[in-house]
Amino acid sequence: MTDPATPYVHIDGPRGVVVGVDVGTVRVGVAASDPHRILASPVETVPAPGHARVLEICAERGAVQLVVGLPTSLSGTSASASADMARDWVTALETDLPVELVDERLTTVTATAALRASGRKADRKLIDQAAAVALLQGYLDRH
Repeated sequence: MTDPATPYVHIDGPRGVVVGVDVGTVRVGVAASDPHRILASPVETVPAPGHARVLEICAERGAVQLVVGLPTSLSGTSASASADMARDWVTALETDLPVELVDERLTTVTATAALRASGRKADRKLIDQAAAVALLQGYLDRH
């Protein structure tokens, strides 16, 4: 017999909120997963570098992990000024949370297209949040 308080979906593996970050020079898009790591949702866009606010969001949501987008070329290399900026952002972040850099190839393009398809104006702040959602959802789908 199934406990009525238990979701119908049985999930094995790690649980806990994962926060995803799309680092930019002007803004930082932030997304978070549900505790079962099924769905990524937008949280907010913070002014760069945004370390303190990202850590506050992690604390507010009880995050157990942080994933940060690593700009990667279509050929699969992450040797660029943008990739170095993402690595430097992670290095400057003072946290005990596990942090993983993840391939963010085409997340901004995907986010912009999704916003336009939904009829919403492609506002930069929304694009940054949507890009964070895209990179986090990709991560969740692979893990």
